[in-house]
Amino acid sequence: MKDTYTVLIVEDDFRVAEINRKFIEKMEKFTVFGVAKTGEEMMEQLNNAQSSPDLILLDVYIPDVEGLELLWAIRNHYHEVDVIMMTAAKEVSTIEEALRGGAFDYIVKPIEFERFAWTFERYDRQRRMLTDKEEMDQAEIDRLMGASEAQQTPGSPKHELPKGIDEITLNTIKGILAKTKDQGITASTLGEKIGASRSTARRYLEYLV
Repeated sequence: MKDTYTVLIVEDDFRVAEINRKFIEKMEKFTVFGVAKTGEEMMEQLNNAQSSPDLILLDVYIPDVEGLELLWAIRNHYHEVDVIMMTAAKEVSTIEEALRGGAFDYIVKPIEFERFAWTFERYDRQRRMLTDKEEMDQAEIDRLMGASEAQQTPGSPKHELPKGIDEITLNTIKGILAKTKDQGITASTLGEKIGASRSTARRYLEYLV
């Protein structure tokens, strides 16, 4: 299991790039690999690095390339790198192509930290599941693909969890609480233990209460 994930920000607006950098720096398990303003800069960083980043935050509107050309370049040459689209593009055709290109998530600007953190926490959970197991049953695959979809998958167990509460994270928190039941735990401390924001940890604690 990786202790940290590296993230390459591909964004031509330096103000947005700086916001993304600050958001990443708030996440305990993520560090900034670098920032690229153009497709050429992105490819230079990828080609010259000793190791590839784990994740790329990719804007659709980059000055020197059209549409999702960079996404397909990443898929063709760096297929082990995951991609999260962060863009102002709302066209269905663009979203559809991003999904076909294997984007982990698609987030529309302007981006709020709560939504940003939710995606990164989900990414961490998915990577941990894939690292910890050699095989998965259908219920585990359903959870890997997304708890909300799993609730409606025919033949899979029914999950009566509200939106924003993930079963894997919930079980992890229950285990932590079982070990700290005598002294209790704060939302900040719990967030550090599960690699999530304080607000996310508080949401789970409120649900359990």
